[in-house]
Amino acid sequence: MKLLNPLIILRILSTILLIEAISFIVCIPVALIFGENLLPFILSVVITVFIYLVLRLVTRHADIKEVSSRDGFVTVTLSWIVFSIMGTLPYLISGSAPTFIDAFFESASGFTTTGSSIFTDVEILPWSILFWRSFTHWIGGFGIVVLVIIILPALRIMGYQLFSLESSLKEKIHPKTRAVGYRVLFIYLGLSATQMVLLYMGDMTLFDSICYMFGTIATGGFSTKNSGLMYYSSYNQYIIMIFMFLAGVSQVVYYYLIKRNFRKIIQNDEFWFYLTVTIISGTIATLILLGYNEGSFEVAFRAGFFNVISIITTTGFASVDFLYWPVPGLILIFFLLFAGASSGSTTGAIKMGRHLIVLRNIKSIFTRLIHPNAVSTLKINGRIITSVGNITILSFVVLYLFIFLIGTIIIAIAGADPVTAASSVAASLGNVGPGLGTVGPMSNYAHLPQISKLVLSLLMIIGRLEIIAVFALFTRSFWKI
Repeated sequence: MKLLNPLIILRILSTILLIEAISFIVCIPVALIFGENLLPFILSVVITVFIYLVLRLVTRHADIKEVSSRDGFVTVTLSWIVFSIMGTLPYLISGSAPTFIDAFFESASGFTTTGSSIFTDVEILPWSILFWRSFTHWIGGFGIVVLVIIILPALRIMGYQLFSLESSLKEKIHPKTRAVGYRVLFIYLGLSATQMVLLYMGDMTLFDSICYMFGTIATGGFSTKNSGLMYYSSYNQYIIMIFMFLAGVSQVVYYYLIKRNFRKIIQNDEFWFYLTVTIISGTIATLILLGYNEGSFEVAFRAGFFNVISIITTTGFASVDFLYWPVPGLILIFFLLFAGASSGSTTGAIKMGRHLIVLRNIKSIFTRLIHPNAVSTLKINGRIITSVGNITILSFVVLYLFIFLIGTIIIAIAGADPVTAASSVAASLGNVGPGLGTVGPMSNYAHLPQISKLVLSLLMIIGRLEIIAVFALFTRSFWKI
């Protein structure tokens, strides 16, 4: 028995490269429309296709049927790394990014739907590069579905098993994984098209409505304007606010909605917890702004709910510079950097399901203190959480906070102030984007040292893969035959 099957892993990665080459081709018409240089994308296609062909040639005798779960872990992790590395090509060839690390940061931020940027002035970038960076969000969000639910099962890898790497709160919604995948793709495309039309009906151009749709549906956050959503009308801010919330809803809920299985939706504890946290947090933010005389009720309501939903869903768009909010508002924003929306969505951070289980563990502890002989079971979405599952989820939360602490120390040692260090790590690990301090919503990450950018880029990928999928590769048991 082989520990790993390198040829099978490379065969799958070659398919990933083909997808990325097609993504580069999609950007060529944009460059043509705006009369821009085609070379960055043509060369990117040529380089990517060349590597793809070499890998296909090398792996022509690979037997996909021999794939193992270890191969799956390695493949999923390498897929995001390869996507991010190859995604640097348009930035480097066009000269938009000054160094490879800067380009890697921007690419990783795009594909992991983080939304942090090293560009100090996005409005001077070529239209095709602006399109590419926003498109990487959509590909990254889409990739959770395409890569893990459709492409890999087609290569005879169990999609449900690999999907669990990105969503530890597993919920098997249909025995035919590919059938589920196509329905989820339909939902993703439907939400995308609907939002694009609604944004275009406002004061956005077609180009901007497409780019902001990419960022919203994938809970990304790249903007085409230096001032973000402040540039646009309240109508478009409300549209984006609504779709950010919808993007944070689990694909499982939409699946049951299409199947008209409303009982399952009602039983989905995570959805109702997500809705409750959003309403409470948005209300608190609104009251804080009103309490400090921050404009009319409508302005405070829109600013409060928009930015709270943006942070909870790890989208990262900003309708105001919340660095100017009162201190209680900043504290709220910082804590929400760890929130995340629903499992099975494109959002990052810890996610609502895990928070809910932690709270139920705390409740169980107090119950046992009062009633020592009581037998309590933990449930979520109508299902009992096993002791192993419970320990896994609690371990994830502890590991998440530990990585946040270590990352903060590293970024602080590299020269950042404590607020910037802590918030930039929380924003990167949680795939949120903007932080506090010198990496606020109207700032960027360009001023950070190269080592900090590299560390934050890796944290984005680790966060996107929900930590355990990556750290499993570094355990002794993983490498035992």
